[in-house]
Amino acid sequence: MVQQMEQPMVNQPQHEETSLRIEIYAMLAHLMRQAPDENVLNWLADLNVDTSEHQTTEMAAAWPLLKLAAQKANLIAVEEEYQDLFIGIGRGEIVPFGSWYLTGSLMEMPLAHLRRDLVQLGFERDESVKEPEDHIAALLEVMAMLVEGGDEHLQKTFFNRHIATWFERLCADMKAAESAVFYCAVGELALQFLTVEKTRFIEVN
Repeated sequence: MVQQMEQPMVNQPQHEETSLRIEIYAMLAHLMRQAPDENVLNWLADLNVDTSEHQTTEMAAAWPLLKLAAQKANLIAVEEEYQDLFIGIGRGEIVPFGSWYLTGSLMEMPLAHLRRDLVQLGFERDESVKEPEDHIAALLEVMAMLVEGGDEHLQKTFFNRHIATWFERLCADMKAAESAVFYCAVGELALQFLTVEKTRFIEVN
């Protein structure tokens, strides 16, 4: 486990926005890491998100799609969907690693650069996790912790180096995948949220 960073002093509206960003990064990371269990599906099915602030029209529209997908989801079907999409026999329809999207192969230079940056940021690899660190779930988990840490320049640098260059293609593949039903909605929310984040970091000096 990576030690939680100190929470910055922010005013109330900023604090609410920061908390929401952390929660969305963490939620997307969880859904990319593994298929949702019954508790997660029930939570998503009852989700009531205030989309009046801090979100684009497209992102506000993505929330009810995910909620509806969770309401209609069958637990076994979602587990099979995740298996087909991300694991498969040999590999799934989608290979959710930065190196794959940036070079066409796993374990390439983008992973080496990521590992260097993770060391500099003080993150250590969890030895129980077997997949490379450039899995999208791991990157979203790091972003959640960086947002919690409060340094927007670190957030911007990490996001632009390791997520911004390929998330749009990943999300497009999730939405278009033959096996995707529930994860089509996940892909849409991920696309819209990460697009908002990309725009945010353009404005960070």
